[in-house]
Amino acid sequence: MKKGFMIAGAVALCLSAGFAVAEDAPQMLRQDDMKAIGKAMGQLGAIAKGQNAYDPVVVQGALSSISDNIRDFPTHFPDDSMTGEGSEASPAIWENMDDFKAQAQKLADEADTLLADLPADQAEVGAAMKTLGASCAACHKLYRVQN
Repeated sequence: MKKGFMIAGAVALCLSAGFAVAEDAPQMLRQDDMKAIGKAMGQLGAIAKGQNAYDPVVVQGALSSISDNIRDFPTHFPDDSMTGEGSEASPAIWENMDDFKAQAQKLADEADTLLADLPADQAEVGAAMKTLGASCAACHKLYRVQN
C-alpha cells in the first residue's frame, strides 16, 4: 500500500512538473500577453461604444496594461518556439525580428503617449482605439498566421 502511494506521488509530481514547464513555454507567455492586451482593448472598446461609462482609472489601467504587455511580448520568441502550444505566430517574425520588435515598440509608444495625455471622454477613448487598433491590425496582418 505504501509503495502505491509513493508511485502515485511520483506520478503526480511528474505531471505537475510537466504542467509547470508548459505554463512557462514562450508560446504560452506570449499568449498571456496578447490576452491581457485584448482584455485592455475590450475595456477601452466598451467605453468607446458607450457600453460602460467613461472612467479615467479604467482608461489608465487599460493603457498601462497595453504598454507593459506589448513591451514584454517580443521577449517570448526564441528560435525554438515557432510552433506548438497553439501558437499563431507567423514564421515571418523570425525572418524580420527587427521589424517585429519595432511594431511592438510602436504600440507601446502610442499607449505611452495616450497615458501622458489621458483621453478625457468617450470620444477621445474612441479616437485612441482607432490609433491602437490600427497598430494591432497592421502587426497581426504581418506576423500572425491568419486562420
